[in-house]
Amino acid sequence: MSHVGAPRGRTCSRTLRSRTLRSVALLTTGVLALSACTSEEDGSEPSAAAAPDISAVKRDGVAQGGTMHWAVDTMPATLNSYQADADAATSRIAGAVLPALFTLDKSGRPQRNPDYLETAKIVEREPKQVVLYKLNQQAVWSNGREIGAPDFVAQWRALRGKDSAYWTARNAGYERIEKIERGANNLEVKVTFNKPYADWESLFSPLYPKDVMGTPNAFNDGARKNLKVTAGPFTVKKVDSKAKETTLARNPHWWGEPAKLDQLIMRTVPRGESAAALAARKVDIVEIDSSVVKRMALAEKDAESGGGQPLTHGPGVNVTPGSALRSWALVNGSDEERAEEAMEARKRKAESIVRYAREQKGLRGWEVRKSLEPAFTQLALNGESGPLADERVRRAVARAINRQELADTVLKPLGLPANPPGSHLALMGQKAYADSSEALGKQDTLEAQALLADAGWTPDGAKKKVTAKAGSKAQKKPVEGEEGDEELTEEEAEAAAEAAAQAKRPDAKTEEAEKKKAEEQKRKYEEKAAAEEKKKGDKNDDKDAARDVPSDEGLYIVGDNKPGRTAPRPESATHVLAPASVARIQGVALLRQADAVDDSDKKPGGVAGAYAPRGTAAPSPSPSVATVPSGPLGKDGKQLSLRFVLPAGAGAESLRSVGERISRMLRRIGVGTEISKVADEEYFKDHVASGHYDLALYSWPASAFPATDGRPIYAKPVPASDGSLLVEQNYTRVGTDHIDQLFASAAAELNEGKSRDLVRQADARIWAAAGSIPLYQRPQLVAVKPTVVNAGAFGFQTPRYQDIGFKEGGAAGPDTKKKK
Repeated sequence: MSHVGAPRGRTCSRTLRSRTLRSVALLTTGVLALSACTSEEDGSEPSAAAAPDISAVKRDGVAQGGTMHWAVDTMPATLNSYQADADAATSRIAGAVLPALFTLDKSGRPQRNPDYLETAKIVEREPKQVVLYKLNQQAVWSNGREIGAPDFVAQWRALRGKDSAYWTARNAGYERIEKIERGANNLEVKVTFNKPYADWESLFSPLYPKDVMGTPNAFNDGARKNLKVTAGPFTVKKVDSKAKETTLARNPHWWGEPAKLDQLIMRTVPRGESAAALAARKVDIVEIDSSVVKRMALAEKDAESGGGQPLTHGPGVNVTPGSALRSWALVNGSDEERAEEAMEARKRKAESIVRYAREQKGLRGWEVRKSLEPAFTQLALNGESGPLADERVRRAVARAINRQELADTVLKPLGLPANPPGSHLALMGQKAYADSSEALGKQDTLEAQALLADAGWTPDGAKKKVTAKAGSKAQKKPVEGEEGDEELTEEEAEAAAEAAAQAKRPDAKTEEAEKKKAEEQKRKYEEKAAAEEKKKGDKNDDKDAARDVPSDEGLYIVGDNKPGRTAPRPESATHVLAPASVARIQGVALLRQADAVDDSDKKPGGVAGAYAPRGTAAPSPSPSVATVPSGPLGKDGKQLSLRFVLPAGAGAESLRSVGERISRMLRRIGVGTEISKVADEEYFKDHVASGHYDLALYSWPASAFPATDGRPIYAKPVPASDGSLLVEQNYTRVGTDHIDQLFASAAAELNEGKSRDLVRQADARIWAAAGSIPLYQRPQLVAVKPTVVNAGAFGFQTPRYQDIGFKEGGAAGPDTKKKK
């Protein structure tokens, strides 16, 4: 994830000190005595993480040679992982070509990398912490120079934050180093800290050569487009911006087990084009999502049935006899302009049907490997202002959410474990993981309603007081001794207005004339609307295929005045003029009938009460079920409504579906939501980072070093001298001094068990704040050729690039031939 800068002066960021740039925020309640739920000291093991799915085989089962094409979302903006615009492609390339002193195992725990380190440990704790690294004596850069202390020194000086000429984005831990010096020989590096640092294993991974880190110019520009000096199983052979590919080649100077592949090509495939890339055999491995998984399953099912029948899915399913006849009539009609438009629409529809069918054939024969990604999707609650500035309202919203239902919806259809995360700072399988969600409490509608009532949000609070002035329709004749103005509720005012209207009803003749006029207007309006709908349907034929665009599954690890609560009406919207009161009444009746039919489709037994014998009493609600408020809650005449911002792109269907479920859950406790769908490119920067939202959904990655990486996400925002708010990465704008102190103590505690306990205490207080609600761990779905081994859905595990390849005897590289 790249750093999001301070938007429009409204918020700004301190110097970033996080290893991994992430985004979220929270607040705590100081009245609760919160502590960690478990401790490693008791000998208990953390919950198991989802296993990697990579078709693991031993090296002798991997064919020697070949070229693998691995899809990335975009060309890397830089090859320097410590710059603000580094992305996932940057990290993948760095992992294959640069030293990582520590890597992660399948449980997300750091492990010493023997390719670079013989040992690494704390050798002194008092008076200062000293870490001694003993390097692998064979470790050399691709230019033949030994990896040693000069490289450590150059990286420390570039990242410690004292020289603003270095445009860095990741400094955490380096500012704690006092000095770096050579040990007993060239293979030893001694690092002395000016204050204790528990997460010292996070440093120098990746390690860049002094050629990149030695000067500001080299750091800022020297490694953006190429890396001339590397030290991994691969080297950077070519960066082709035109072809949008980065080619890595086997490193001839690599001292470890040699890479099985001759070349590893990172090929750019935008998220929305993954299905097409698979069908065209342009890649060997690509990350996908549930919509593409469904298409692949349908493709296999069609193949099993013989493939001779018309597809029952895709854009062709909307071609009905009625629509075909209508299209024929338009094409052969007397209106030449409409005929031409209809012909173009038919052409586009036919092309989309053929293209979809061709892609479906190409989607056969792939494997889908799946695990849980080391990241979770969360509901963020902006506590800076508005109703959510009140902790009771945030807690009420959080207690209304059924996290298990949301996790089941996303993960169960994929056959993945659906366990809602119990921690903000670690995931299942990591040593720091402990379920601290009890600090907030389980889903409880009654408790949520009680919290809202305590905060002053009640059903009666939404009723405005209306003052009836002299001469108004709702005027009540004053009685002697009373004031001239009467305060009426909205219901009373409407009743008074209706009574006044009754007195002014037209006679029967006038009413009959108005009725005929209304019916004529209604007929003309319906004809016009039908014509517009027909034209709109023809123009949008090609959009059916877009429904199969992959969703992002929540991947948003992404003005001084907030937008109004009512979204502006799109220019393309149809402006309907109500014909008359009669037509309006008919329309209302039809809508009610439609609603009843919709409900009967969804619920067994048809429309509720439709077939009950006369006199049958309505069923009483179960005493265990909370009463749903008859209307929205309010306070001082203002309804409780929250602006729920969601991305509008074709790749975020899953995220929007989760958002709609959350809205329904909140409606049960009387909290309204106004879903605002915004452009993907604006979603994070212009809304989440800027604070222009009440509720939002996005994901961010877990970390093996939560004391370091969690602090900027949950740090207490502080006001700046210019009135802006320094939020770092705390985009919910909520935090406390106590949470900051717990993070500081955890980072400085060199006893691993005690440090983990402090992290858990911080997490419990974050839960109690209800500023961020973890919902589910993101699914990781990867489509690969069946012959690809030691690659796929890695989960937490760091890829071992030298072992990745093709199964012995399998084809090496994409098959450009069409799938029969």
